[in-house]
Amino acid sequence: MTDPAGPAPLPTPPTSAAVARRAGVSRATVSYVLNGQAAGRVGARTQARVRAAAEELGYVPHAAARSLRAGRGRIVLLAAPADTVPAFGPLFTGFLAGFQSALHRLGYTGVLHGAPAESPAAAARAWAELRPAAVLALHGPALDAAAVALLKRSGTAAVLTAGPQAPPGAHTLLLDHREAGRRAGAHLLAGGRRRIGVVRPAEPGLAAFAAPRLAGVREAAAACPGAVVRTLELALTEESAARLAARWPALGLDAVFAYNDEYAMLLMRALQDAGHAVGTGAGATAVVGADDLLPGRLVRPRLTTVRPEITPPEGIARLVDGLIREPGTAPAAHRLGTFRVAGRESG
Repeated sequence: MTDPAGPAPLPTPPTSAAVARRAGVSRATVSYVLNGQAAGRVGARTQARVRAAAEELGYVPHAAARSLRAGRGRIVLLAAPADTVPAFGPLFTGFLAGFQSALHRLGYTGVLHGAPAESPAAAARAWAELRPAAVLALHGPALDAAAVALLKRSGTAAVLTAGPQAPPGAHTLLLDHREAGRRAGAHLLAGGRRRIGVVRPAEPGLAAFAAPRLAGVREAAAACPGAVVRTLELALTEESAARLAARWPALGLDAVFAYNDEYAMLLMRALQDAGHAVGTGAGATAVVGADDLLPGRLVRPRLTTVRPEITPPEGIARLVDGLIREPGTAPAAHRLGTFRVAGRESG
């Protein structure tokens, strides 16, 4: 039954003026204390009185209003459309958790922005509404110079994009996925493999990573006469893997770089179920993944993988903090790490 009087009004949140009255101080003093600027300005007893009053009243500073006054807030925005985040896998989610924790220790709030955007300008406008101190464009529409300029006019101190190239005014976080492909390809070629399949995931949002990994395998194969590289479409489902395994004899491949460990383990299980040997032996298919996930060490044969050796999240958080503090820092490429092959029984 609908209440004829309508919904009850929301309670009015307490204000800094109410805290000031309760503590017997000015609003400026409340602002200094609750915004972490009281050192050298407000005595310890007064600070304690202000904090006690704020706690009694349930007062919380208004982050949006504070951002408007300062020109920017303490938000570090990580842009990655929501429909692509699950496809990044546990490596990304682990990095995200560590990065947000590191930002918190530095006084920032990491916000994952998942709203899709049809253009760089639309993306920049949506992000700028939050007045972030920094933006890390991890995925989505490639930013251009105009989008970076819009963010900076809105008070964003640092704009960072995932490599390999950044638009004018932005920094680059560079992890060269071609290197992952080159390492995998070189490893398979060194083991005598010459007909290499490379998995191209069917899931949306991974093409930006899959394409350079495929290119890296092709670069390695180009230096080896007689080597052939073939692209394999694979969705992260048992049905897709079973269909690919059923066609395996006709493909004539002796090795596969399966994009990452999840796709590698899925395909390896399907090949084994279809009666195909996996490993380094004669007549077997060598399988290599990437990311060095724990389950890859538990399957049999143990999965050979390309391990990313990446700057810890704390290091990236310190980099972002430094760029926020020094917004005039000239844009540069910041290398995040490299790749190494962890050789095991599968390839």
